[in-house]
Amino acid sequence: MSSFKIKHLVLAAVVVPLSLGLAACKKSEEGKDALAASATALPKVAPPAGKAWTDVVDTTADGGMIMGNPNAPIKLIEYGSLSCPHCAKLAQEGFAKLTGDYVASGRVSLEFRSFAIHPQDVPLTVLAGCAGKETFFPLAEQIYANFDAMMERMQQPGATEAAQKAMSVPGKPNFPGFADAMGMTEFFAARGVSVDQAHACLSDTAKVQAVAKNSETWGQSGIDSTPTLLINASKIEGNTWAELEAALQRAGAR
Repeated sequence: MSSFKIKHLVLAAVVVPLSLGLAACKKSEEGKDALAASATALPKVAPPAGKAWTDVVDTTADGGMIMGNPNAPIKLIEYGSLSCPHCAKLAQEGFAKLTGDYVASGRVSLEFRSFAIHPQDVPLTVLAGCAGKETFFPLAEQIYANFDAMMERMQQPGATEAAQKAMSVPGKPNFPGFADAMGMTEFFAARGVSVDQAHACLSDTAKVQAVAKNSETWGQSGIDSTPTLLINASKIEGNTWAELEAALQRAGAR
């Protein structure tokens, strides 16, 4: 069963103020790359003593998570869904090089804004941040690296029905039960987030509503597909790793 089907089975039962369905996971996006090419390559920037830039992680005022030099001259923003196969492909092809080369150079910062387009994005986002900001990117990368297996687990017989039942009590959405049914708590427990810790995070209404509110705000601002990629506030054409890397190099990360 596809995540699209899960969305229609479960979304109506989510009674916290989730304005989801504002975006879709798309392979490509038409439009002109407005980013001007840099005439020269930008110099690398040394990280703080005893650290790598990939160790520097924080939250942003706009609801994202940022990795790297906060003053990097090239600021990359990805609006991504943790249940989007095209976002997963982008990460599988480029995350290691993006972080290991471009972010590590101090020339590029990466801000990820987790855009909930399916109900499963809400608990996935909460759980990725459950153990603290330092583990958000490694856990998000693990979701994408194991994407097909996770989606297959969510499609096992009875999983969707159990997830729907967990969300069926009006006014009392049971996100811990939803995550259990989808195999999420098991997945994160194998990566350092205990079941009790996961349940506590998912029972925190403020965390859940923040994911929904951020997604609503971004959708209203015009973001309508995932992944959507911006460099220095300019939307780049395309959303594959090859297209993103070319844009980073045009911006001076070469």
